[in-house]
Amino acid sequence: MTSPLLSVRDLSVRFGAAEAVRQVSFDIAPGETLALVGESGSGKSVTALSTLRLLPPAAALSGEILFEGRDLAGAPEAALRAVRGNRVGMIFQEPMSSLNPVHTIGRQIGEVLGLHQGLRRNQARARAIELLEAVGIPDPAGRIDDFPHQLSGGQRQRAMIAMALANDPKLLIADEPTTALDVTVQVQILALLKALQRRNGMAMLFITHDLSIVRRIADRVCVMRQGEIVETGPVDAIFTDPRHDYTRQLLAAAPRGEPPEPPADAPAIVEAEDLKVWFPVKRGLLRRTVGHIRAVDGVDLTIGKGETLGVVGESGSGKSSLGYAVLRLIPSRGRIVVLGQPIENRSWQALRPLRQHMQIVFQDPFGSLSPRLSVAEIVEEGLKVHMRQLSPAQRADKVTAVLREVGLDPETATRYPHEFSGGQRQRIAIARALVLEPQLLVLDEPTSALDVSIQSQIIDLLRDAQRRRGLTYMFISHDLRTVRALAHRLIVMRHGRVVEAGPAAEIFAAPREDYTRQLLAAAFDLAAEGSALPPPPPGG
Repeated sequence: MTSPLLSVRDLSVRFGAAEAVRQVSFDIAPGETLALVGESGSGKSVTALSTLRLLPPAAALSGEILFEGRDLAGAPEAALRAVRGNRVGMIFQEPMSSLNPVHTIGRQIGEVLGLHQGLRRNQARARAIELLEAVGIPDPAGRIDDFPHQLSGGQRQRAMIAMALANDPKLLIADEPTTALDVTVQVQILALLKALQRRNGMAMLFITHDLSIVRRIADRVCVMRQGEIVETGPVDAIFTDPRHDYTRQLLAAAPRGEPPEPPADAPAIVEAEDLKVWFPVKRGLLRRTVGHIRAVDGVDLTIGKGETLGVVGESGSGKSSLGYAVLRLIPSRGRIVVLGQPIENRSWQALRPLRQHMQIVFQDPFGSLSPRLSVAEIVEEGLKVHMRQLSPAQRADKVTAVLREVGLDPETATRYPHEFSGGQRQRIAIARALVLEPQLLVLDEPTSALDVSIQSQIIDLLRDAQRRRGLTYMFISHDLRTVRALAHRLIVMRHGRVVEAGPAAEIFAAPREDYTRQLLAAAFDLAAEGSALPPPPPGG
């Protein structure tokens, strides 16, 4: 038999008194893909970070981590540096917090190539352009000098993938590598990773909460719960004959049901007319404007009270920019009316009284939560600004109630964002928005970092809140399965323009535009392995 490329034996990781990983063991053969699946907080990412000793100093690690026969658990730092980014590449879950904000994408990829391959500047630049093209970034030669904040969430994730693949590693650790990607690019990236495996004999440790992706890419699966592996086996056996109750629960979890019926003849909460968001492209020593990126290019929309408008499209299509523009978080042109009040020409100070009623949940929870504030302080912060009449005890009660509402233990309110998993951080961000009892909530990929069971809980939570409070949602997502469970109406965006709009049920059942059909085929073929578009799941 072929010797394992990576062999983990009795791995345990402790943070103080808390044991995050307990006695985990698995092997990965050359060219094999092993998927680690489980709910957020189950220990998947900690296990992955442990393999390269990337844990914080407070972590206590025990066990063996044998890579190509050498135990990395006890290896000196110099030996680890020779492995990291060279023999073993890693794609991190949150690209905005993993990429350096003061360096261009090209420079960051070039740094990896220069360090491990000794490529000169021009050689590294040419290779970086090839890598960006391979992972599907449009106009890679034009975008290579962009900074991370100038890319969409999906484009940043693709840049991270390019960096991880730069040195043709023997093992790729992919921590939720397709989380921020739209469904069409998910298919492309998965195909790319499989092609690289065949060419280089590369192995993968693939961490994800999306079981449809696991079925498509993995050879074997380890199911984790509360820091332990509860079931392992070939992917077909896990999906067709799961033995553990928890595995069966994961496979059965999916966003279900339909959105609550909005009130008849409900007034419009949001209206936008000919909305445009153009970002200048500056080049040269004097940084002259040589063109514009038309992120949003003449969009009209209306959202009624108690209604959910789903906004879908590929990464870079302008979905998030549209949501930010509606809330006046970025400059735009065009007419915007929120809660009956024109806001397109209002100053920041004049908009402040409306902010309580128009909240947002950002795509990247780690980047949007202050690392210096505890969870209680983060959630309470808006109350101090917008509900000054509340006493400290009343504020504390509201924080406790909203944490329970989003599925977090109030006992964790004294902890800080870095102590939570990606999915738990997203729930903190949702709690921060809901605590102010807004009328309009813009949800920018609110479930992208969550495992499927928590996705279902969050969708149920949002539907219940909408039913009780008459909330209005603008739901921005690349996950068409969650959109179908929540949206009343749908707009499909491409290159900053709306290519199709209408009732969500009609578009899912009979899309008119070729582009919409491509999006739906990619989403549901990925979920159903090539089957015809499935009907909406029953309520439950």
